[in-house]
Amino acid sequence: MKKLRFLGCGAAFTIAPDNYQSNMLLEDEEGQRLLIDCGTDVRWSLHEAGLSHRDIHDVYVSHLHSDHVGGLEWLAFSTLFDPECVKPRLHISTTMVEALWDRVLSGGLRSIASVEASLTTYFEVNRVEKNHTFVWQGLEIGLVPTIHYHSNAVLMPTYGLFFSVDGTNVWISADTQFTPEVLADYYKKSDLIFHDCETSITHTDVHAHYDELVTLPDEIKAKMWLYHYNRGVLPDAGKDGFRGFVHKGDVFDLIKNR
Repeated sequence: MKKLRFLGCGAAFTIAPDNYQSNMLLEDEEGQRLLIDCGTDVRWSLHEAGLSHRDIHDVYVSHLHSDHVGGLEWLAFSTLFDPECVKPRLHISTTMVEALWDRVLSGGLRSIASVEASLTTYFEVNRVEKNHTFVWQGLEIGLVPTIHYHSNAVLMPTYGLFFSVDGTNVWISADTQFTPEVLADYYKKSDLIFHDCETSITHTDVHAHYDELVTLPDEIKAKMWLYHYNRGVLPDAGKDGFRGFVHKGDVFDLIKNR
């Protein structure tokens, strides 16, 4: 049995406790958990779910924005100095490993007393080649490149996840612009889709907006749950043909496809 638990389903500037950033847990029947993204408020979202750093053995990072990696320093220190913890496995595209350490984590994690640390001091790093897969608890999980944001006209790496659980094809978009021409194959072959969905009045142009997603064919929307949305009143997703909006704490049985 594989389940997907949403610790939160909000956008980057979500304010707890009504919601948390869009981090989630892939869980199996043996109690193993893969944390999918580790944002700044993950210590509180885990606590609300009755969990802590001790319950996280694997982490996947989709990209380097703080609502997806801002909690890694906390997780690194918490597991390193807890004698009951083993070093977590960090699954990350090889395109982001150096930037994660040099630009995000090294300022806080580099020095431990007189020892100069590195990313491997804290994590067992699994560098996943671009467009390749990694294995977690017998499940082969593929990285899906998306178009999320640019820095100085250079596309920054961002990867969603695609995997199959007993014949159910699951796609988690992570953060992405609305690019149906790029993601068409995943829209078609997925049985269950969890899709980034901006709901703010203004369009930021770095996330797929509800106004855009609603134009997708009905057969695609009928497979799609929406998450990573903004605070405020939400549209009637069911009326518009979607499965609905994900809510904080929702747990999806991926085998039963619901």
